[in-house]
Amino acid sequence: MKAAGAHMKAAAARKPKIQIAVVETDPLRMIGLRALFDTESDFELSATTLAQLSTESNVDIVLLGNQSGQNLYDTMAGLKAARPDLRIIVTGTGADDEMILKALAGGAKGYVDEGASPEEFVQAIRIVQQGSVWAPRRVLSMFIERVTSSPGRIFPAGRVTFTDREKQVLELLVAGRSNKEIGSALGIEERTVKAHVAKLMRKVGVQNRIALSVHAITHSLVSSK
Repeated sequence: MKAAGAHMKAAAARKPKIQIAVVETDPLRMIGLRALFDTESDFELSATTLAQLSTESNVDIVLLGNQSGQNLYDTMAGLKAARPDLRIIVTGTGADDEMILKALAGGAKGYVDEGASPEEFVQAIRIVQQGSVWAPRRVLSMFIERVTSSPGRIFPAGRVTFTDREKQVLELLVAGRSNKEIGSALGIEERTVKAHVAKLMRKVGVQNRIALSVHAITHSLVSSK
């Protein structure tokens, strides 16, 4: 039994750490976040500044508070310009649907309300770390309702043309399929799917999959079923 226990501990120790940087926050909030993630042995939490982030290449995920208001979007743009690979999760309280939508369209990988349960917070970080976007169904419904009633308010207007393959990829992406699932369905490699998705985002003018899905739905780029 001791050998088995030692093996489990060794396996846990080998689990790669997720480096989470919390930007310019107060000490009490850091204490709260550390307590929140206390059970997650692979979460490595650190406080940092915007200036430091541009040179800290080991950071996986950035937690960015929305208290800065309009400056939030400028901050995200600066971070993405310096470190395109950064995965940003915006946190805060009382954000309305427009703020959340604009944050996601601006390059954030998710939004988590600071009143969320520890389980939801942890799940959001793990989902984003895997390369996906954290968007609970309730929030996605809110996005769609918002932009349907006011199309073009955030996303660029104008006609965009797609190849037949891009249309197939877009249909499956909107249906919630992963890159791997899309590849299997279309008989193409996962890296080819990633290339199609990247091209679709460039054509539409958005920076992540959830914004692409919302745009596709609200601009009738995919057939309704």
